Amino acid sequence: MKTQYYTASSLDGFVATEDHSIDWLDHCGGEFSQTSYPAFIAQVGALAMGASTYRWLLKHREQVKATLGKDEVWPYEQPTWVFSHQALPPVPDADIRFVQGDVKPVHEAMAEAAGGKNVWIVGGGDLVGQFYDAGLLDELIIQIAPVTLGKGMPLLPRRITTPAMKLISVERSAGVFAELRYEVAKTR
Repeated sequence: MKTQYYTASSLDGFVATEDHSIDWLDHCGGEFSQTSYPAFIAQVGALAMGASTYRWLLKHREQVKATLGKDEVWPYEQPTWVFSHQALPPVPDADIRFVQGDVKPVHEAMAEAAGGKNVWIVGGGDLVGQFYDAGLLDELIIQIAPVTLGKGMPLLPRRITTPAMKLISVERSAGVFAELRYEVAKTR
């Protein structure tokens, strides 16, 4: 089991614009089904996301359904933990658990629920940073898009220099993305 951060990023290191939009991905081209996502999600047993990602998914349900080719109201079958300090609307018939605070005890519950599969930190560089700070992040899988945003929400708002991450692979994805896969060195 690995705890992974799988996301898309602009060439200059942002996962979203300042207003949390990822509409820039629509302008990149490439076919979503030709990325590593289908194989990746098949190995995921539990998800974690921040409140901004959750709100974005709710607001853009039709876009998400079209992209993933699913008809369900909620795009994930796996149990999902949403980290938030405020009350958020639930999604009927979805296994969503609203939590706050330290990621360590939540990660334990997620790992148990994942049943040997991987844990995916869906979105939010700050949330990923909290998992990193706790020594729980194992791998980064970044789809680098051929666009620059100039400013926005950073990929991972942490200084990580020592020990350096280990590059596992670099691949071309969907004809337009460069997929970088890094193993996170354990400091704890």
